[in-house]
Amino acid sequence: MSTQKTVTKAAAIMMAAIMLSRILGLVRDVVISGLFGQGRNTDLYYAAFGIPDLLFFLIAGGVLSAAFVPVFVEYLEKNQREEAWELFSVIASIMAVIVAVLILFGEIFARHLVPILATPGIDDPQSLDFLAYLTRIVLPAQFFFFMGGLMMAALWAHKHFTAPGLGPSIYNIGIITGGAIAGTQIGPQGVQGLAWGALTGAFFGNFVLQFFVLRRYGMKFRPNFNYRHPGAIKVWKLMVPVIFSLSLTYVDVYINRWFASFLFEGAMSSLDRANRLMQVPIGIFGQAIAIGFYTTLAAQFANQKMGDFRETVNYGLRTIAFVAIPSTVILIILRVPIIQLLFQHGEFSAKATADVANPVIFYSLGILAWSSHPLMARAFYSMRVTWVPVLTGTIMTVIFVALNWVLMNAMMHCKYGGHSGLALATTIAAFGDMLLLLYFLRIKAGGINVRRILLSLTKITAASLAMGAVMWGMLQVVGNNIVNGLPFKLAAASQVFIPMAVGGAVFIAAVKLLKLEESATVWNMIKSKFSRRRNGTNGTSGTVNEA
Repeated sequence: MSTQKTVTKAAAIMMAAIMLSRILGLVRDVVISGLFGQGRNTDLYYAAFGIPDLLFFLIAGGVLSAAFVPVFVEYLEKNQREEAWELFSVIASIMAVIVAVLILFGEIFARHLVPILATPGIDDPQSLDFLAYLTRIVLPAQFFFFMGGLMMAALWAHKHFTAPGLGPSIYNIGIITGGAIAGTQIGPQGVQGLAWGALTGAFFGNFVLQFFVLRRYGMKFRPNFNYRHPGAIKVWKLMVPVIFSLSLTYVDVYINRWFASFLFEGAMSSLDRANRLMQVPIGIFGQAIAIGFYTTLAAQFANQKMGDFRETVNYGLRTIAFVAIPSTVILIILRVPIIQLLFQHGEFSAKATADVANPVIFYSLGILAWSSHPLMARAFYSMRVTWVPVLTGTIMTVIFVALNWVLMNAMMHCKYGGHSGLALATTIAAFGDMLLLLYFLRIKAGGINVRRILLSLTKITAASLAMGAVMWGMLQVVGNNIVNGLPFKLAAASQVFIPMAVGGAVFIAAVKLLKLEESATVWNMIKSKFSRRRNGTNGTSGTVNEA
């Protein structure tokens, strides 16, 4: 089986799983919006994840998704399964103790930490007390994220992507259930149900499910604190720069929240919801491709197949662009009816819709950059060149802080608001990071045919703009002539799906006219998933990255 077919099937499984997770994530946000609106309590709920998320990105995210995988894959490629599981035990034992200690520290000092790390712009003692309480509920979930994340990494190395992909969906179901149960209570009492739901979802989705599936692959765990294990030493060497690199992504989110806490009540919630809308296409395709391609890239580098390595990266970037650019156009043009359809009900007002819609414009402009970053970063991790993402991320984070302050103040008094300036700063920093990564990737990988990527970008942009023009025109027609007198939700749905259907037809026609080969790739990703179901395959065996 060709490399393209192999990675396409792997990405297809991740795409389906992440799509389910994103849909449930939107349902979760709909539940939160309807029950609790967009104000102080929801701000505090989102802020409660500040310290836990920092812990996850610093420890779990870095070790699991980047440093551990290439070393574990190297053992499997050499048929050294006993050594691979011994490495798993060492990393699990040592890091579990570290995570547990950090969680305990956070539990004890939560009230002192949240004013500094979560909401510097909020000084109300009652709000901070409640925020500390929510933080203490959510913090233990990070242990399940860590252990589950390590097991997910081992499953990825075995070319199994279904269970890791379903974990976030179960996590979202936990939050939805917690919100639904506690939502009958007003104010803080209701919001805490969301926190308990997050803890429950993390336990079952990220820990229990992964544990039982990984047992099928011969998981062997014995407490082992041999930090000098040869494989562990490789992980430690990768770990420090990778942790720093991946944590920079969180730092950007944290900086946004930090500045937003000084703006109007509900600004943090508005930014969070706008960011989540932007993350839908990024997660479904950008992250799916990055994760689906990761073990293939690691194996290609381990076997010194650099020609295949470069083609895999090029293929992935072009495929990402094919989805990212039209997604940008769709979100910008249809942002208001989409938000109305998803969120505007119950306690979520028309003003709240406008507060979310404005930053969506500026976040959406960065979809291409954000979608490309996971794949390029993993290409460097596969080559064990960890300093490049650290360098580029550090440079852009320093610039990002200044951009936040400048653009927040510059846009504070315009119709888009200061929080839109924070979104624009995020997009500018993302593109800066993407261009730097691309520059260094050409050097380290020996060239990745940038000319071919630019040609695809030009064609995709042309097709997307044609789609956008038609979509905007249809939005005006529907808004002025069709939705009058319709129920609010039906009117919003009409303004989303009718322009999208007509615009989508134009995009498909333009794609065929321009002979964009990436369209076949995306279609095969979709077709691959459904054909596997029809054929009754479980995807637990096959070539590299076949799930």
